[in-house]
Order: sequence, then C-alpha cells, then structure tokens
Amino acid sequence: MRKHNGMRPQDIVILLKIVVFRSAHWQNKQLAEQLCISASEVSESLNRSALAGLLSDDKRKVYTNALLEFVQHGLHYVFPAAPGAMVNGIYTAHSHQFMKNHFKSEINYVWRYEKSKVRGLMIEPLYDKAVEAVQKDEQLYKMLALTDIFRVGRVREIKFAAAEFKKMLDESL
Repeated sequence: MRKHNGMRPQDIVILLKIVVFRSAHWQNKQLAEQLCISASEVSESLNRSALAGLLSDDKRKVYTNALLEFVQHGLHYVFPAAPGAMVNGIYTAHSHQFMKNHFKSEINYVWRYEKSKVRGLMIEPLYDKAVEAVQKDEQLYKMLALTDIFRVGRVREIKFAAAEFKKMLDESL
C-alpha cells in the first residue's frame, strides 16, 4: 500500500479545478499551468487525493460527494483560517460578489493582493498562488470563495455555501 502523508491545501484546489474542467480530457500540464503549480506537485497531489478516496484510481474523476463531505465537514479542522490584518486584496468568503448578493456584512474578507484597491481582513488562501489562478477562472474563484466560507463562516453562511457548492459540483457531472 502506498504511503499517505496527509492532504495538502493545494490538493483541494486541484480537485476543484478538475471539477471546473467538466471533462476527463484534461492533462496534468494544464492543471499545472492554470494553477501556477509544478507538474510534479500536481502528480503528487493526484496520488494523495486518489489514496484519500476523493479521486478515482485512474485519477480522472473527482468523487464529488466525498469532496463535498470533506470540504463541508473537514476543511475548517484540517486547513483552518482566521481573519488577520486589514490589507488590500480580492474578495473571498462571504465578501465574494456572488455571496454579497445573499449576505450583508460590514466586514470584508480578502486574499492579499497588493494591486487591488479593495480593503478587508486578510484570509490566507488555500495555497499561495490562488490569487493568480482565480484571475484566469471565475468558476474556480467562486468555488474557492465558497471553501473559505467553510473555513471562517457562520452557520447560516455555511448552509448556503454547502447548497451552492453542491449545485456547482452537480453541474460538473
């Protein structure tokens, strides 16, 4: 049996990007380029995810129910986040534009991005190149913002995020 040293935050991002592709016709090289991650890290990530039961053995199909369960119930334990200092950045969690249509809040959460004029409390993204990757992919951005709700949100926000996340996963089938 292969050794499993635990999931890493970028593993979730890679799985979400596969979901966004909505097809089994992607290549590791595409994932690496679009997520700004090395091809070897993508390969290692796919192995960890398959071993964890989140990805098929052939590493082509994300088990969306298992992913939803892990993100909804485990993410805040494994990859917790706490709001930090006030910084310039791009919106995440309930501050993302889609969620702002459903929630009113005086506090904005952001991922640090110096070129932005938006200010808010900093949330560490699941991996350091997230800001670059989401600027290329609006759907990935929305999914990562939803995952941040699981990491820092309140019960009402988490329930909404779970329903929306499930809808996005179902659309990928």
